[in-house]
Amino acid sequence: MNGIYVIIGGNLGNRVENLQRCKQAIEDRIGAIVQASGIYETAAWGNEQAPAYLNQVLFIRTHLSAIETLTESLSIEHELGRTRTEKWASRLIDIDMLFFNDDVIHSEQLIVPHPHLQHRRFVLVPLNEIAADMMHPLLGKCIHDLLADCQDPLRVTLFEDGLNE
Repeated sequence: MNGIYVIIGGNLGNRVENLQRCKQAIEDRIGAIVQASGIYETAAWGNEQAPAYLNQVLFIRTHLSAIETLTESLSIEHELGRTRTEKWASRLIDIDMLFFNDDVIHSEQLIVPHPHLQHRRFVLVPLNEIAADMMHPLLGKCIHDLLADCQDPLRVTLFEDGLNE
């Protein structure tokens, strides 16, 4: 059984409903959501003129491989209305794999751990809520320390409490 951390988010449409639909699709097609952070609101990273995002980190248990998880994630995004246009474009939903077990994967399709997570407060704040002591396999620092070192100036605000089972 594999343990995966993903961040889901979006800034278009009914953001809360889109997160709920995404979580249901993940449970149906990828695996059980074991933990969920609160839902956080933040300005759009890379394009601060765009509407604010809601983001949530999930810890999932799955029998799927990393590539199978990526394939299912992309399919879920598409089915929920995600269209890929330009970098940092607004979107209905986004699913990014942050960690897959303690694996280090660097292929054409997938890079894990996510190569920019340590620079993004909107990722680190909810990840810290459910995995503060987890060590980054490449950087050798725990999530709590990565958050303390993060220089990202965007404010991340709790929008709605999560469900930590």
